[in-house]
Amino acid sequence: MRDVSTIDVERLEQVLRRPASDIASLQDPHTGAFTGDEWGEADTRFLYGAFNALSILNMMHLVDVEKAVSHIQACANLDGGYGVSPGAESHAGQIFTCLGALTITHRLDLVDADRLASWLSERQVPNGGLNGRPEKLEDVCYSWWVMSSLAMLGKLHWIDATKLAMFILRCQVRSHQRFHVDGSSTVQDSEHGGLADRPGDAVDVFHTVFGVAGLSLLGYPGLLEVDPA
Repeated sequence: MRDVSTIDVERLEQVLRRPASDIASLQDPHTGAFTGDEWGEADTRFLYGAFNALSILNMMHLVDVEKAVSHIQACANLDGGYGVSPGAESHAGQIFTCLGALTITHRLDLVDADRLASWLSERQVPNGGLNGRPEKLEDVCYSWWVMSSLAMLGKLHWIDATKLAMFILRCQVRSHQRFHVDGSSTVQDSEHGGLADRPGDAVDVFHTVFGVAGLSLLGYPGLLEVDPA
């Protein structure tokens, strides 16, 4: 009689094989890139998403890892960053997806860590926040995209952590205007439970998640450390 635990594992593998096969089918056999759906748009975000899911399912063997890694290398730029596709502009969000995929496959040895960390550290603006690329506004979500990338490179200390934490916490406060019956108005600050993209804007779930994740990477008191990949 077969062991119950063995039967459970076999059933689990059967259940998981279909979605894993569907994910694997999105890989281009020639370039190694991944598309997001049947319409064929290729993007390093889809590659990372596929690797993340397949690694959790323990089914990375269903895809050509080496070709995917070669595709990531083709997306690298002279500034050390990575774009959405070969030749595309470096962007902090795409850098996260490429580094995350390389971390999953244990191929961070292919990264020019110092050059990339330098580019990432330059994303910090005077008020402490981080932007996604040169000459853009700071945004709380990059507290995750930039910081997680630096964490994977082992270079979190390359940015001013105190100034970044202060910027993130300032994004909890949203200014609003209160109108009175006599026609006058006053501007007040009120505390909301979430975080906005930058101080003065409305809070939302998206920026709250990445702001808290950024604080976690900074070692903020009371938060558990999140896996950067």
